[in-house]
Amino acid sequence: MDKVRPIFDLRTLEPGENLITEGEEGDEMFILVEGRVRVSKSMLIKGMEVPLLEMDNPRKVLATLEEIDHPVFGEIALMDRETRSATVQAVAPSRFLVTDRLRFFDLLDKEPAIGVRLFKRLARRMASTIRRNNGEIVKLTTALALALSRNKTTP
Repeated sequence: MDKVRPIFDLRTLEPGENLITEGEEGDEMFILVEGRVRVSKSMLIKGMEVPLLEMDNPRKVLATLEEIDHPVFGEIALMDRETRSATVQAVAPSRFLVTDRLRFFDLLDKEPAIGVRLFKRLARRMASTIRRNNGEIVKLTTALALALSRNKTTP
């Protein structure tokens, strides 16, 4: 812990403040140490207009997470510099440990044994996310196929 601690800073958010905003670039990873957050994703592609979709807030809440599990956010940004894939917003006063790509990889270069352990943990988290998303894709494609087949039989 003494070797890992220096790469992290502490960040505090009030309810309603975004830790991560979908579509923005970022290179930071966060660990929730106190509070509660909501993870959400836009249901529309940027610039897409769907006239039949009349919603007050076209966002899907993916999860509400609390400090007890010390969830990690933004780990993908450490691997690449793509845009954020979801929004993480504080729903209670919250505190996070935060590190960035440069500090993270500097630690891995200096402490390879720690790096292996950190990468294993991040890999398990990403694998879990991929498995969950694969299940959601199957549900979605099945629902779409059913809806399309019903639509074909309706005159």
